[in-house]
Amino acid sequence: MADITSQAPKTNSFDADNRNKLTQVLTAPFRALFNGLIALAEAGPRMKQVRKLNALSDEELAARGTTRVEEVRRIFGDQMYI
Repeated sequence: MADITSQAPKTNSFDADNRNKLTQVLTAPFRALFNGLIALAEAGPRMKQVRKLNALSDEELAARGTTRVEEVRRIFGDQMYI
């Protein structure tokens, strides 16, 4: 009986590391821009109103005589067709 043992060739990890670093360097400005836009949107007055709306229960909204759907329409109505 014959036994065969093979070893996979070693990959050059230097090339893979350089490729990963290059990808990170090239995509860094786009990630920074994207994260900045998200931070800007989350800091806006509409998001503050949405956070307050999310903190209210359905019973509290009913006591005010409104629903979540109506409040979302009020918050975003001038910007979107909802």
